[in-house]
This record gives sequence, C-alpha cells and structure tokens, in this order.
Amino acid sequence: MKEKIQQLLDAEKKIKLGGGEERIAKQHKAGKLTARERINLLFDEGSFVELDKFVEHRCTNFGMEKVEAPADGVVTGYGTVDGRLVFAYAQDFTVLGGSLGEMHAAKICKVQDMALKMGAPIIGFNDSGGARIQEGVDALSGYGQIFYRNTIASGVIPQISVILGPCAGGAVYSPALTDFIFMVENTSRMFITGPQVIKSVTGEEVTQEELGGASTHNKVSGVAHFMDKTEEECIERIKVLLSFLPSNNLEEAPVFDTEDNINRIEERLNEIVPVNPNKPYDMKEVIRLIADNGYFFEVQEYFAQNIITGFIRLNGKAVGVVANQPRFLAGCLDINASDKAARFIRTCDAFNIPLLNLVDVPGFLPGTEQEYGGIIRHGAKMLYAYSEATVPKVTLIIRKAYGGAYLAMCSKDLGADQVFAWPNSEIAVMGPEGAANIIFKKDIESSDNPIETRQEKIMEYRNTVANPYIAAQRGFVDDVLVPSMTRPRLISAFDMLESKREGRPAKKHGNMPV
Repeated sequence: MKEKIQQLLDAEKKIKLGGGEERIAKQHKAGKLTARERINLLFDEGSFVELDKFVEHRCTNFGMEKVEAPADGVVTGYGTVDGRLVFAYAQDFTVLGGSLGEMHAAKICKVQDMALKMGAPIIGFNDSGGARIQEGVDALSGYGQIFYRNTIASGVIPQISVILGPCAGGAVYSPALTDFIFMVENTSRMFITGPQVIKSVTGEEVTQEELGGASTHNKVSGVAHFMDKTEEECIERIKVLLSFLPSNNLEEAPVFDTEDNINRIEERLNEIVPVNPNKPYDMKEVIRLIADNGYFFEVQEYFAQNIITGFIRLNGKAVGVVANQPRFLAGCLDINASDKAARFIRTCDAFNIPLLNLVDVPGFLPGTEQEYGGIIRHGAKMLYAYSEATVPKVTLIIRKAYGGAYLAMCSKDLGADQVFAWPNSEIAVMGPEGAANIIFKKDIESSDNPIETRQEKIMEYRNTVANPYIAAQRGFVDDVLVPSMTRPRLISAFDMLESKREGRPAKKHGNMPV
C-alpha cells in the first residue's frame, strides 16, 4: 500500500506542476500568476477541493497521443470564499497554452452543472489560446456546451468571468454570457478576431492592447465591468463583489453588521446641489454620504460615465444604485448609458437586490448620432428593465427629472414603490427655460423688455408645474425630503419594502428590445 500511496502522491505532484517549472517561470515573467496560484488566492486557505485532476485528453490526431497535458490544461473544483460555497475553474496556460479540447470542456461543464445544482456562484479564470485545433469539432462542441450552461444558469447563480490572459475567437462568448467580467491592465486580451486577421481583411493596423485590452473593454466597448492593475487586486475585488451577491436567486445577499447610525443626519447633503441648475456636481459624493460608512462599490466605472451603477449597503443590507452623473453629459441618458443601466437593473432584479435610483436627468441626449444609433431601441431597454423588475424600487429625485428620461429613471408609473424628492427638484416635460420659450413665446416677443418677461415666465412655469409639490399633490411623489434626512428615510423605506411580493403574468419570457 505504501508504494501505491507514493505513486498517487507522485502523480499529484506532477499534475500540480502543470506544464513544468520552465513554463511556470515564463508565466511569471509575463506578469501572470499560474492557474493554481489564482485559485489559492481566491479561496479561503485550505478550503479548495480539486475535481477531475487526473482527466487527460484522448486526442490521437497529429501526434497528440504522445503529448502529455496534466489535468488537460484546466483546474476545476470548489471551496469557500469568506465561508460561502463557490465553484471555480482556471485555465492553465502552461499546459498547451490553456487551449480548450473535449475533456478540458467536459471538466468545466461538470463544475457548471454542480454549481447550478448546489445554488452556488461560479468563477471562471480565462487564460487560453482558444480552441485546441488538433481536436477540431470536438473542441467547438465543448465551447457550445459551456455557452449553453452559461445561459441556463443565467439569473439563477452569479457567474463571474476573469480574463487573465488571451481570450479570443469563440471563447469570448462564455464571458459575455456571464454576469460580470474582470480584466487586468496589460495582460488581459479579449477579441473575436486578432490584429493579424483584421489587417489582412480590412487593412487596419492595431495592437492587441488597443483592440482588446482592459482599458478598451472598460472604457470603450463596455464589455467588461472591472479593471485592476494586478491579478492580486483583481481577485480581492472579486471577493468584495461576492459579498454583495446572494449565492443564488432564491436567497438574499449577505447582511453585515454596521456601526454607522441608521438615523445619521447628513448636513452636507443640504449644500451639495448648486443653486445654479446648470452647474454640475459629483453624484458619487451624494451616494457616499447616504451609504453605510461612505462605501460605494462601483460597477463599470469607466464606461458611460453619465450614469453610475454599483452597490452600497444601507443598514448592512445590499442595495443596487443607478444614478445620473451631472459631471458627464449633464447626466443625459444616451445609448451606452441605457445599455449599462438596463443590464445592471436586470442583474439586481435577478438576484433579489433592491434598487435605489438617484435622479438628476435633463433628458435623452439629442443628435443624429444617437438617433441613427437607435437611442429609441436602447432607451426602451431601461423602461423594460425597470417595469419588469419586482425587487423593491425606491427613487429619489435630486434635481432635474424631465420628459421621457424622468420616466426612464423609474418613476411611479414604471413601478417605483416609493418616490421621494428634494425641495429644489424640478419634474416636468422639459426644463422651465425651454418650456417658457414655447408656452409664452408670443408674450415674450411682444414685451417691451423680452429678457425680463422671459425670466418672469420661467419662474411662473417653475412655480406652476416644475416643482416637486405638484407631483406630490398627484401622488407621483410620496414625500418631499429635507436632504439631510435622506439616509434614515431611505433605510426606513427599504425596511418597509422587505416583505414586498409582486407577480407578473405567466409567460415563456418577454420580448425585451435588444
């Protein structure tokens, strides 16, 4: 028996070395960790249990029968993160470049199935040269099976993709089907076709980093949600994200003790909005002043910065925040902002996370570029997402709420359970300046002092229509708040809404505009 045990230990040692010391050194030289190092950083110490480590490929094409591939180039298993069950797989670039073949895919599919059955999050570390060419259609089938499982698990368990090396061709669609994508500067790459193919087909010259690096997908395409400088920082941030998410769609997100007073009066909120309605301010400051301990975990920080999405805690409970940002495009909604917000709203709704909507929106961004790009279709995604969502929805109008954008930011008509407004807020079809120009056009033109008359008419419109008390009289606003009292009132509202139950008509699924 001792001999058999020693054989087992020797085999395990060889498997854990992956592609060998030389390739591990090469991985480190490239500024990357190995698959097992990533796994060890993610999971609580000693909790990870590896599955299928003895799996080998069975390809015999092109001399592959002579090629050893420990664990077939992917480490799979389960463990705990902050004491909670989590499944994971990590592609091993030191073994055949992390390429995906039949058995490599089968290992990933197995942990996907287990995560779904157990109702636990799954995290995939992607670092692969793509499909294993020698295995042909078997490799392609493997990708298809992974995509299928991504889709079936969507909205049931949190799925997180981490791009820590190349991820090209069909491989990019598994991350695209998951809930969140993390990338690391200078080492992460995602693209359908690489620079060489693009040059040969279109003549364009572009580097891998420009085409599919972390900055590109976080700032330009919006494909990714997070960007970090190192893998260690990235993995730490994954743990923070998990703390805001439930393990599955039948559970609630973890609740944390907080020392922050739930009745905290925040006087700075009384002064944060400028007197000049056209002057910007930082909405993130409002969010931090409301949140427990001033902590805000932002999602897609660098993309569509005219809208803010992310998580805070109120009285220790996770809340998703969607907020206009007056510092960018005056807080207007545009194509990218609509996509970003709609996706985040649906993610929160899928995982039972209440929504707080902070509104300061002058409208949808005008222009031919937006119209030709389909702002109607994209803006409709927000309307759909809010209307579809059944989680508690609380809306706070901070300054401007004009036209269709007022509705798109979760008005009472789209199912907001509670709508509050600050006393300086303006709710109307359009801003008082524009409305006065239309309604009182003749009065202004025929006046001896058009400038003075226009100002009088602007104030008349503001007092008659564009103030929160008119909306409150009609029940569209539940209460007008002293800004400093916002935090305790929001906590009270979400506590009241905890037992909310709301159904939707039975159907296969809705037809969301895409």
